Amino acid sequence: MSWLENHVALVTGANSGIGLAVVRRFFEEGARGIGVLIRSAAHVDALQKEFGDKIVITVGDVRSPDANQEAVAATVDKFGKLDTLVGNAGVWDHFAGLRKYEGDSLKSTFEEVFGVNVLGYLLAAHAAAPALRESHGSMIFTLSNASFYAGGGGPVYVASKHAGVGLVKQLAYELAPDIRVNAVAPGGTVTPLKGPQALGRENDRLSDIPGFADSVAQAMPLGFIAQPEDHTGHYVLLASRKNSSATTAAILQSDCGWEIRGRQSRKTQK
Repeated sequence: MSWLENHVALVTGANSGIGLAVVRRFFEEGARGIGVLIRSAAHVDALQKEFGDKIVITVGDVRSPDANQEAVAATVDKFGKLDTLVGNAGVWDHFAGLRKYEGDSLKSTFEEVFGVNVLGYLLAAHAAAPALRESHGSMIFTLSNASFYAGGGGPVYVASKHAGVGLVKQLAYELAPDIRVNAVAPGGTVTPLKGPQALGRENDRLSDIPGFADSVAQAMPLGFIAQPEDHTGHYVLLASRKNSSATTAAILQSDCGWEIRGRQSRKTQK
């Protein structure tokens, strides 16, 4: 039997990257239905074509309480329950350093990045908690190696991902014993993560940066840059009641060994 047989999930930011990979993997593991919350209606047709009536789509901004409530309600109405919330929508600041900001751009960038990366997770958790209490389900949030280390972005992004660590721990504390709360922290990944509109980078994708993939691969102890699919097994594990029933407040690092980078050259190992 698959690990997520008859499972129902809700995934935010599910139209591309890690979110889409999680949706596909959950279905491979036996999920019965998945709700998705996406920002742009432009992706609706592609999702419906791929998944058919196995998904229910809500178009809205993760920073909106109403959009999150609507996504939870649509999922429960269609599939009868909710077992796992995957908070995944995110925005990156393109390494914008502190002194690169001018005028009000620092304030507006902070509000946008924290709004998506922190408030969006809080609102999703608030909306999903009643249904997850009924099912004794779980929440899983997408964090980052920038949740623990400097250099994964500028100060706004890194601060937002550090805030995510506190959010996971506090929610795990508050929602126990009914709901488990965990996270996955990917490292550099080939993903179309976009930048803030406040910086005019809303159409600039992380994966499109020249030389990004090669530079990340060279810095990783495991010697490669991850694809979104490389992280999905962690989400399956944390969602599975059978395989992680005693796990809460855990953050699984999926970053090709970022913590040990630079300690020993891979080329000199024998």
